Amino acid sequence: MSTIKTTEMNLFNLNDKVILITGGCGVLGGGIAKYLLQNNATVILLHYKEDPLLAAVQDLKKISPKVEGYVCNVVEENSLRVAADKIIAAHKKVDVLINAAGGNKPGATVGIDQSVFDVDVEQFKQVIDLNLFGSILPSLVFGKEMAKQKKGTIINVSSMASDRAITRIMGYSASKAAVDNFTKWMAVELANKYGDGMRVNAIAPGFFIGNQNRALLTKEDGSYTDRGNTIIQNTPMNRFGDADELNGAIHYLCTEASKFVTGVVIPIDGGFSAFSGV
Repeated sequence: MSTIKTTEMNLFNLNDKVILITGGCGVLGGGIAKYLLQNNATVILLHYKEDPLLAAVQDLKKISPKVEGYVCNVVEENSLRVAADKIIAAHKKVDVLINAAGGNKPGATVGIDQSVFDVDVEQFKQVIDLNLFGSILPSLVFGKEMAKQKKGTIINVSSMASDRAITRIMGYSASKAAVDNFTKWMAVELANKYGDGMRVNAIAPGFFIGNQNRALLTKEDGSYTDRGNTIIQNTPMNRFGDADELNGAIHYLCTEASKFVTGVVIPIDGGFSAFSGV
């Protein structure tokens, strides 16, 4: 029995993992970083602004000294290559890349009194750039380093907006749907050409209340808006998610426990994607 337990623990071991997180100063990236540090991983944050990056690293050092940060713009290939050179020189490898950088723009969202024809095309392009190319470019730069050792894991962050037609968030939905396709394509490409040590997967969070969507989903008194109520009515678990409920899937995908899993997009949504509404 003790042998089985030891084997199971080894499968989920993060002790020797060097894990990069883009968007490491955001709510999602920061929460994942905290969890991974608590489980003894070495965590490297990538963020495009120095001051919030330094603040995040200092805060996370209260949990573990095994954290550092690099200023890096995920939509600029040269910036990524400079960061990659420094990280490889310091750590000799990259085990996991988590593409958590992303977001939305007001102009890429259809307002309450607008139609699709009012969308700001330039802001739409910016959302595509951040969410899609902000996953593609880090995957190419750091994936190339992984390919040299024929071992590495890439985890993209998708969304329920990629699976269902969720009103108003046009640019975000289109970009996350493309992330799903890229995840599957890259998984096939890397496994075919570099072997079964190369894996690419994604998580697809459902609805979590954060700073960006709080006013959209809740009123000042804490009750739900009409949109918030509609989401709850279509979520079988009858609640919004907590950010830390993403961590179990992230841990699984980072470790040898998922070594035969690639090209999947895992919903973490309280059953939203399974429910027909009837």
